[in-house]
Amino acid sequence: MYNIFIVSDGTGRTAEQFLNAALTQYQHIQVDLYRRPNVRTEDQILEIIQEAAVNKGFVVHTIVSKEMRDKVLQVGRLHDVDTIDLMGPFLGHLSHQFSNLPTEIPGLFRKLNKAYFQRIESMEFAFRHDDGQRAHELHNAEIVLVGVSRTFKTPLSIYLAFKGWLVANIPIVYGITPPLDLTHIPAERVFGLYSESLHLTTLRKVRDEHLGGMTGEYATIKFVKKELDYSKKIFTDHPGWKTINVTKKPIEEIASEILSYLRKNHLEGNGRF
Repeated sequence: MYNIFIVSDGTGRTAEQFLNAALTQYQHIQVDLYRRPNVRTEDQILEIIQEAAVNKGFVVHTIVSKEMRDKVLQVGRLHDVDTIDLMGPFLGHLSHQFSNLPTEIPGLFRKLNKAYFQRIESMEFAFRHDDGQRAHELHNAEIVLVGVSRTFKTPLSIYLAFKGWLVANIPIVYGITPPLDLTHIPAERVFGLYSESLHLTTLRKVRDEHLGGMTGEYATIKFVKKELDYSKKIFTDHPGWKTINVTKKPIEEIASEILSYLRKNHLEGNGRF
């Protein structure tokens, strides 16, 4: 069963009719629709997004106001709720078609398709800042993942980037000091990832076998423990960082922990999201 919340600053009938037409292509899918009309405040948006999160649903909306559409995207991202904007892309395409008119506004197409372009930007950002690349640009990241090899930094970066977050990741290597730029960004954006040594050793052995046994002591339990201890010392030296044990956890669960922490900081007024 899928729960879909139809949100509109009007009656919501247009969105519901459009959605019902689309759902005829998925006749074997069970769907419950919840229409939420006359949504015109940030508090209403927050309440609906939270309701969707509790019910593991997603939001489809036809909100005309750009400011309110941006708020739906922002709050949905923070609560890990997918939001589908039916109005913005349509207006964007119209502005593209009518671009030869004197009323053309530069950049309007990109602004109205914010969700699409934000996802493209966040994916590109994750690839450019994977595995410690461009550490001097860490101040632009909304989330920074730090941890030793095989603590899921890259797949987690890609997963969160797909959700629209600007994510960078920094590897911790025994005996090598992390980049100084890491200490210059707000601590609430940094997440230290660690794993139980036996589980991490198993993961590294798989990689070692894949590379033909060319990784040296990388996959030995002795070195794994030493590197984990080194990473935990770094985490201890930065008490403002949030640490997460990723042992045997799926990417979705780890991401959920990160977003939960970001929501808490946002509600307490410590975050910028």
